[in-house]
Amino acid sequence: MSGVDFLLDSLGEALGLIWSGNRDVYSAVSVSLQVACAATAITTLVGIPLAFLIYGHRFWGRRLVITVLNTLLALPTVVVGLFVYSFITRRSLLGPLDLLFTKKAMIFGEVILALPIVVALAGSAVVSLDKSVKETALTLGAGSSRVLIIMLREGRLAFMTAVAAAFGRLIGEVGVSMMLGGNIAGVTRNITTAIALETSKGQFSFAMALGIILMILALGVNFVLRYAQGKGGVG
Repeated sequence: MSGVDFLLDSLGEALGLIWSGNRDVYSAVSVSLQVACAATAITTLVGIPLAFLIYGHRFWGRRLVITVLNTLLALPTVVVGLFVYSFITRRSLLGPLDLLFTKKAMIFGEVILALPIVVALAGSAVVSLDKSVKETALTLGAGSSRVLIIMLREGRLAFMTAVAAAFGRLIGEVGVSMMLGGNIAGVTRNITTAIALETSKGQFSFAMALGIILMILALGVNFVLRYAQGKGGVG
């Protein structure tokens, strides 16, 4: 069998697994979506306020904090996994909580991984917002909470981009998931860890099915973002 025939056969089998609703395939997809969505939500709730705090105010050490954040953007996922693992392993500080090899541990690690992305990208949006927006709102008597809402509305597309970038990083990461989740079938095995496992076992069509779904999810996020930008007047 030629390489092309092998690829086409694997692709056909992969599409068959997707179309037939293979339980193992969609179990991995479900875990990926649960963990990535939960981590993205937590990161958004924490990261955007932090972006306003860091980039919207001047304080001693601000440049150092921003430099550290920019450095953490390139943080390898296995380093995050190792860091969190050292805290939640059964002989460590948080060991009694029994978090290791659970979805909670994966979410914890992914929040740490995505937080610098949201803070840095949202921070750029905060800096780029016209100062007159804030000044006008304050002049008209808006309180601090109202000013924050106005700024969030004005920069909503940039903030959405930050959130989409974080989700894109999380849905495709493997280091944190493997080290903290343990790749347990039906429990913590997600798309990326399943792809790594099945490829090593020679189950190329199964891995390809998951790869196709991963690409569809990534494209879906980008299409939603582009649609939102179009609604917001961005071509």
